Amino acid sequence: MAVAGVTVIPLGTGSPSVGDYVRACVEVLKEYPDLTVEPTPMSTVIEGDLRRILEAVQRMHEVPFEAGALRVVTHITIDERRDKPLTIQSKLNAVRG
Repeated sequence: MAVAGVTVIPLGTGSPSVGDYVRACVEVLKEYPDLTVEPTPMSTVIEGDLRRILEAVQRMHEVPFEAGALRVVTHITIDERRDKPLTIQSKLNAVRG
């Protein structure tokens, strides 16, 4: 299992506000009920099978283009462990003590 942090940044939209684009990207994740999704103020955290996460991120990356953005920058950070289970909650517990 993997945990990924994803940030999709639409550019060339004609406005500094990107909330509608971000909402649409997060909405796409409803098509992936096998993934755990946690939107945060600065990114979206996704937990699940890495292949499914990457599939979902590719779909998220396309959403702003479909809505008229001229350029999209997507940042993804992937944390995957193969020695023990990894979840969003286990990562939070490790930080909180």
